[in-house]
Amino acid sequence: MTVETRLRVRYAETDQMGIVYHANYFVWMEMGRVEYCRAAGVRYRDMEEHDGILLTVAEVECRFLHPARYDDEVVVETAVSKAHPRLVSFVYRIHRSGEDVLLARGETTHVFCDRTLQRRKLPAKYWPAFGIAGPQGN
Repeated sequence: MTVETRLRVRYAETDQMGIVYHANYFVWMEMGRVEYCRAAGVRYRDMEEHDGILLTVAEVECRFLHPARYDDEVVVETAVSKAHPRLVSFVYRIHRSGEDVLLARGETTHVFCDRTLQRRKLPAKYWPAFGIAGPQGN
């Protein structure tokens, strides 16, 4: 499953050169990740509040290919690239709406942890949302 998240570049997201500041791409990836989870039937908030599961960032990568600028409509395509009960990796493709030019591509890897940041196994009830095969239910 690939989920598209659309956003409009705000002036505050650009640098002195009028180009989106690189750190904002990581914020956009997070937006894409949250929307991916929501589309898969999982809310981050519920995992945290009801099950005490946090998705801690273990690794992040981004390759910048073309600049985004103020007022561009940007699309973040998000998909799970790999997942198992201990971690999940997402891939991102970021482009201007209506254009086939890739602005950036990236990947984030997350370890499932509890509130004390100790690694935990993701409860099986969330496995289908991340494409993890195995027992379903509680």
